[in-house]
Amino acid sequence: MTALAAARLRGTGRPARQRGVVLYVALMVMIVMMLAGVALLRAVGSGQGVAGNLAFKQNATSAGDRASVTALAYFRPAVAASAPTQAALAANLPAQGYFASWTPGFDPNTFAWDTDPSVVQATANDGNGNRVRYVVHRLCRNVGALSGNDCVSVMDGATLGGAGGGASFSGIAPPPPPPYFRLTTRIDGPRNTVSYTQVVMK
Repeated sequence: MTALAAARLRGTGRPARQRGVVLYVALMVMIVMMLAGVALLRAVGSGQGVAGNLAFKQNATSAGDRASVTALAYFRPAVAASAPTQAALAANLPAQGYFASWTPGFDPNTFAWDTDPSVVQATANDGNGNRVRYVVHRLCRNVGALSGNDCVSVMDGATLGGAGGGASFSGIAPPPPPPYFRLTTRIDGPRNTVSYTQVVMK
């Protein structure tokens, strides 16, 4: 056997060394796919959370109608004779959650809903886990009678006199028109949901 044949024989007896490049590439691809799957899962979870929070927010806001119904039952009862008079509304009525002035600087976000005794609770639970509370402000600058007060109001046919200029036949000026009232409601719902609504009523 020649030296060349012996060298060939020795070379074929040794297996070729595997470098394992394909294994590293496969591992990198698996890591990238795993990270992409985690990101997709987080995105889907966040979207569902946002949608759920919006649903709770809308449910809490719609529950504010309960406060409007409760307040109107006092200020505009079915029997008109039992409605509070303008003289009674010239003063604060804490038991009814009523303020005779618009209270400059009033902010629903900082108002003491949990400690102020004038806060009226329309319902502790409306069946959907919403607690509804409200306060009412007469849209007048000052507490007291309407005459000489600065109030937000609109002249209508009921407040005009018989003469074309708006005065009565005797030349006496008509009484001040009734003011508007602002109803502010706070709704505490599930998952620490808090909503505020404001309604202007006459």
